[in-house]
Amino acid sequence: MIWIGTFDINEISLIIFTIIGYLLVFIMPKRLSREVTCLSMLCGVSTGLLFDFTIGGGILDFYRQNDTNHYELFDVFYYLLFAPFGYFFMYFYDRLHINKRTFIYYITTWSLVAMAVQWVFTLLHVLTYQHHYKLIYSLPIFLVTQSVTGIYYCFIRRDRKETLEDAS
Repeated sequence: MIWIGTFDINEISLIIFTIIGYLLVFIMPKRLSREVTCLSMLCGVSTGLLFDFTIGGGILDFYRQNDTNHYELFDVFYYLLFAPFGYFFMYFYDRLHINKRTFIYYITTWSLVAMAVQWVFTLLHVLTYQHHYKLIYSLPIFLVTQSVTGIYYCFIRRDRKETLEDAS
């Protein structure tokens, strides 16, 4: 691991996006319990890390983060950005009262948002595709991960509701 490559637009944008992401998490009205907030952020980070360590690096190595194919300090900022996205996914899932009829629209919208963010990250050189990888290849990955995250949130919400009913 190297500490830092060159300090340019990708590092500056990662710092700005990370600050904005966590600032929004802290200033938005609280809708989720502390436990669900922690789980949503952990889910975002673990899902992002899982796919970045499989298709973004390692054997497949379809894209690189920041300046090199080696891990550096600012990769941590990149990975920290997955936590607010996990939180916002569950926050708006609750806020918009997503149900069985609206689930597919919600998943599709979030997948398109994720693709838009990934596209912006390619413009800012946070992500650089290699080995003929294209942005459109990320769509099925986002659809699957958003679907699993949505099902996971339904499970958490149902389990929490049952636990609260049992306690009363």
